[in-house]
Amino acid sequence: MNRKWLGKWVAMLLVIAAGSLLVNLSSCAFNQHLISIQLQPGDGTFSAVDPNAFFNYKAFGTYIHPPKTVDITNMVHWQSDNPQVVQILSPGVVSPNTNCGVAQIFASFHDSPNDVVSNLVTVTVDGPASLGCPQGSVTENLSVDVTGAANGVIVSSPSGINCGTTCSAAFAFGSSVALTPTPNTGHTFGGWGVGCTTVTGTTCNVTMNTNVAVSATFN
Repeated sequence: MNRKWLGKWVAMLLVIAAGSLLVNLSSCAFNQHLISIQLQPGDGTFSAVDPNAFFNYKAFGTYIHPPKTVDITNMVHWQSDNPQVVQILSPGVVSPNTNCGVAQIFASFHDSPNDVVSNLVTVTVDGPASLGCPQGSVTENLSVDVTGAANGVIVSSPSGINCGTTCSAAFAFGSSVALTPTPNTGHTFGGWGVGCTTVTGTTCNVTMNTNVAVSATFN
């Protein structure tokens, strides 16, 4: 082969190589694939069945070709595995529905030919025991303010308050607490002021649906 034909073959090979490189670059540019979805923030708890309460979640997608992570909250399909407990109001907006309990939310996106599914986020609706909700994770504070505190003691059932010395304690949301006064020798119990849900004899009964402050008097 003479030099003239050799030069032509080299030129053709260079053109073919350049074309192949351009095709590969073009393919990479136009085939950006979603490989994972991450929901943020993490697990959450609502303290009651309250349709006006909500959490805002974001979905972040990670792509290749080129690698990047971006907010795709409005692109993905949001779901709850227990919609009677937790409902999706709009992309990323999660609210309690009509029941208490536990639900998991997740998001998905179809990036042909694959379906990409996010991590699971657990959302608990932990309302009053009367609704059958799990107890223990949500508490409210009960405090007792006593006039003439040196003249007697107020004790709670379940235990937590012994006022005298301990006049404030946390109790499970929705639980009932009974406060019983015991006057010291030579003194009398003057009565309850604000804060009791009901009073039976000298016992103050409190339902812990919120933080409660109770007042009492010893004479």
